[in-house]
Amino acid sequence: MITQKADVLVIVPHPDDAEFGAAGTVAKLVRGGKIVVYIICTMGDKGTSDRQMKPEKLAEIRQAEQRAAAEILGVSDVIFLGYHDQELEYTAELRKQLVRLIRQYSPQTLITIDPYQRYLWWHRDHRVCGEVTMDAIFPYARDHLAYPDMLEEGLEPHKVTELLLMNSENINYRVDITEVYDIKMAALAAHQSQMAGMTQERIEWLRQRFREIARDEEYELGEGFHRVDMWW
Repeated sequence: MITQKADVLVIVPHPDDAEFGAAGTVAKLVRGGKIVVYIICTMGDKGTSDRQMKPEKLAEIRQAEQRAAAEILGVSDVIFLGYHDQELEYTAELRKQLVRLIRQYSPQTLITIDPYQRYLWWHRDHRVCGEVTMDAIFPYARDHLAYPDMLEEGLEPHKVTELLLMNSENINYRVDITEVYDIKMAALAAHQSQMAGMTQERIEWLRQRFREIARDEEYELGEGFHRVDMWW
């Protein structure tokens, strides 16, 4: 039984997803004294163009990279659920796993991927992860009759109060990451298997993306989310 609590849970499908979408925000939260925990749904065992790479070896590499990135950011723990890349399914089993972790860690803030993309067809694992996570938050983690067996284990219902959806088409909440941008990029660089071919042009494209998010703000670089106040 997990006894440590977390202020923030970040639930994503693959190693490196959190760094691309929210590492600057995570770095600021940690600097502010918040305890942040990562939950990674898959092993990332298919994310390569190397024909010689075996899935099991790639999974080892990517999990080690994710732990290294989390250490750079000050993330307290990384939990891998162990599903295969490109095979994440919305199942009652996965939903219950996430409910259990939400009740165990009892976060006030939860960060995940926005599953509702209208015009850009994101990786299927992203859509599944976002949808099942949102259902796990409400109503399942909140309602005591959802999983009566968890009550017998001492896992009381928990209400997440803030949901931040990254990669959203409808940004309504921005975080100034100007001062922690180098930390974000260092955490991204820890994912060497994914970033080895990153050109300077691509790096500048990323920076421009975060400039665009902060375009109407008084700071240079920002991460954007669709924020939901979970008052119900």
